Amino acid sequence: MSARTATATGTRLTLDLWHPNCWAIEATDRLPGGILAHAIYTAPETLGEGETVNGLFTAYGESAEEVERLLDAIEESDRAGEVRELQERFGRSAARVAPGRVAREFFLEYDPGDMICPVLLRHGFVHSAPSRIEGGREYWKVCFAGERGEIEANLEAVRDESGAEISVARIASSETVEPERERRLGTLTSTQKEVFELARDRGYYQWPRGISTRDLAEEFDISKTTLLEHLRKAEAKLLDPESN
Repeated sequence: MSARTATATGTRLTLDLWHPNCWAIEATDRLPGGILAHAIYTAPETLGEGETVNGLFTAYGESAEEVERLLDAIEESDRAGEVRELQERFGRSAARVAPGRVAREFFLEYDPGDMICPVLLRHGFVHSAPSRIEGGREYWKVCFAGERGEIEANLEAVRDESGAEISVARIASSETVEPERERRLGTLTSTQKEVFELARDRGYYQWPRGISTRDLAEEFDISKTTLLEHLRKAEAKLLDPESN
């Protein structure tokens, strides 16, 4: 197989990882429930020394008390700033995105130096869905555009650079996952699919983000609130197509 063919095909992986200095890993290691990491709204390259990034997250669990304890632990962490919860605007949209019965979305500022995403990107691993943090572990769905035989060497480079523990939970070429991808996309409404694919094409799910939520909403000619509602519902179905 030529290098060009390998790049076009690519490989999709689910990474099971732990890395140091992570407030989400520390909180979920001690408490039940979990966290979905959706997006970073300020890229570290745009910041001065000592400044923070702002991320959007969903805390989820099997009960309101479970989620409340998790949010309290996050706020008490010396690695994170104040938890700023989003008002519920979309009915139960946050719950549909998250695996648990109860879910609450929030913004949080934290040190970009504690992030593993830039290290993964430098070594060719591009995340393709919100990462999930449970039981003191992070689960990343990523795409690797290089040849399959280069994956382990690049993972080892990530381990060395970040101090992370990483194992591959699942691996498949893009060709073999295409039927599953199509099945999941088929669960979306036409509007959800159109909004999701536009967001993906414009780099909304890349890091740093290729387009802002506001600009994406303007391009689709809908309000920012409506855009986010469509994206959250689409993400929920793509994460768990049986949930809707």
